[in-house]
Amino acid sequence: MAATIIDGKEFAARVRAQVATHVTHLKAEHGITPGLAVVLVGEDPASQVYVRSKGKMTVEVGMKSVEHKLDVETPEAELLALIDQLNNDPEIHGILVQLPLPKHLNEDLVINSIDPAKDVDGFHISNVGLLGTGQKSMVPCTPLGCLMMLRDHHGSISGMNAVVIGRSNIVGKPMAQLLLNDSATVTIAHSRTKDLADVVRRADIVVAAVGRPEMVPGDWIKPGATVIDVGINRLDAPEKGEGKTKLVGDVHYDSCAAVAGAITPVPGGVGPMTIACLLANTVTACCRANGLAEPEGLTA
Repeated sequence: MAATIIDGKEFAARVRAQVATHVTHLKAEHGITPGLAVVLVGEDPASQVYVRSKGKMTVEVGMKSVEHKLDVETPEAELLALIDQLNNDPEIHGILVQLPLPKHLNEDLVINSIDPAKDVDGFHISNVGLLGTGQKSMVPCTPLGCLMMLRDHHGSISGMNAVVIGRSNIVGKPMAQLLLNDSATVTIAHSRTKDLADVVRRADIVVAAVGRPEMVPGDWIKPGATVIDVGINRLDAPEKGEGKTKLVGDVHYDSCAAVAGAITPVPGGVGPMTIACLLANTVTACCRANGLAEPEGLTA
């Protein structure tokens, strides 16, 4: 039996619709418009595309969108001064500094200068600690999106065996913590894990976030398991013509889909959920800042 495809585009559209409904309520009942500020340093093409998409979707759900585009040579002190200004702006509820930053800027210093309550990326050390101890925090967008899809598909993941392949601070570690907080039994694996195939074969849930194209083949997957593929890798695709490329995930889609019970495609799986969860986090931050009830179903 072919795996159920978990459609990230459709799910993300639902999340954005929920966000838009809550924004309308905040405006009508409380006179508050959630505001998201995005800071882009330099002219990285991928970052520019991503920032444009974030700004467009922020406006579409009815929120205030502010973009600060800084020169690639911007001094660290100038960037920190801008973040301080945004921290103290009552109309800004979420602040996102687009990564990667130019090499002369200290990413850790910059991230940790953001007010943790406005850190809608969930990267501030305070939010990392709060998440790790099971307290209320801002949660990184990509892992939050994965958790939402798993909850939607399974209802409850309590007691399930989950393997997260990858140990990054952005996806792997927070993903494992979110699964643990939902009472799954969690193993963090990575490229150096001994007998990695056997570790993965025991999993009811596999989250692949290791950054290696098509690393996980179908014979690693337990029949009926749910596979969440976070990887986005661009490979040459000569079959499409000279110079053409294609996007693939960290799992070999065709062989895994033949065994899994459910799977996210690449593209169209986890990717669309990241921006949707950024918008959700901004609304959550706005509600917390104003002592209002948080939107149901949009938080961890």
